Amino acid sequence: MSGEGASVAASKTITVILVDDHPVVRAGYRRLLEGTDNIRVVAEADNGDLGYRAFIEHTPDVVVMDLNMPGASGLEAVRRILSRDSEAKVLVFSVHDNEAILNQAMKAGVRGYLTKRSAPETMVEAIETVAGGQIYIDPIMPEPTGQERSPADILSPREFEVFRLLIEGKSVAEIADILVISPKTAGVHHTRIMQKLNVSNRAQLAQLALQHGLMAI
Repeated sequence: MSGEGASVAASKTITVILVDDHPVVRAGYRRLLEGTDNIRVVAEADNGDLGYRAFIEHTPDVVVMDLNMPGASGLEAVRRILSRDSEAKVLVFSVHDNEAILNQAMKAGVRGYLTKRSAPETMVEAIETVAGGQIYIDPIMPEPTGQERSPADILSPREFEVFRLLIEGKSVAEIADILVISPKTAGVHHTRIMQKLNVSNRAQLAQLALQHGLMAI
């Protein structure tokens, strides 16, 4: 989805941070982006916490954010970034082509969503579009089906992050540490998630995640 905004962005140097836990992926896309005339990678990070710190230090035009990373996920990093700067422009770059994950990312406030199945050159178009103030959604993403709602549609961004950690097997205390919240708050989120999804234990929670393709978020 390119347009006037992308053309405007292409006329200036766009600063970018790459946040992905795979060094080979970061190196490949750094080479691609720095081979352009108008994009400069100012920092890299291999997890959401470091990505957030890099954002504070560099205040880039666009943050390219993976979702699957150790500890706090890309979505949690997005939440922290946007809590600090509501105008920040984040482009998700993910293996997921799941409509539910796209919806959750957009709910969190990202400006674009690109899958890792897309052609590498698409990254340039996506960054220029997002930097220009427009929304970019990968054309590879499936059309909305309007079928059964998934947990990603029902839960808030913070609840979804707790949900993700619960299905990873993390305890409430571990979740509190990862998300830098109190154990009591983590416990409240846990209870609300179970109520909203109408499940009574983690086995049922995992089954629900499996059913909706959310086991590896």
